[in-house]
Amino acid sequence: MIFVTVGTHEQQFNRLVEEVDKLKEDGTITEDVFIQTGFSTYEPKNCQWSKLISYKEMNNKIKEARIVITHGGPASFIAPLQIGKIPIVVPRQEKYGEHVNDHQLEFAKNVEERNKNIIPVYDIKDLKEKILGYEKIIKNMNLKISNNNEKFNERLEWKIKEMLK
Repeated sequence: MIFVTVGTHEQQFNRLVEEVDKLKEDGTITEDVFIQTGFSTYEPKNCQWSKLISYKEMNNKIKEARIVITHGGPASFIAPLQIGKIPIVVPRQEKYGEHVNDHQLEFAKNVEERNKNIIPVYDIKDLKEKILGYEKIIKNMNLKISNNNEKFNERLEWKIKEMLK
């Protein structure tokens, strides 16, 4: 199953929703697809969909999915990373009326360069290639995500032990 989430931002993300629906229609995608469409105005004809789903349902879909395709909101693409799945990230772009600026684009580029653990799609025409080559692409990617809380706790524990000596 492929799970697509566009988040809850109040602007449409028709570009992504329509492309996935088209890929399902033309047989590029043969497995089931569920799209959380948010405030998009396009309604998929070839995929299961819902405008909004609960946090619990979203996490279940992420766990169930072979591929997670998400917008560029950090929380949406960190969720699959936390369970060892590399997401395909399609940042919303201002020029398409999908967001108020291009912060998702800039953030995705930064994560791609620094962590090398997402598959970014900056041009929607590249989505087909990323879906078809997904298994090959993720083969050598970094599945680990840096957890600053864990690092902080380890250092704090070490400091406390040192103080108690």
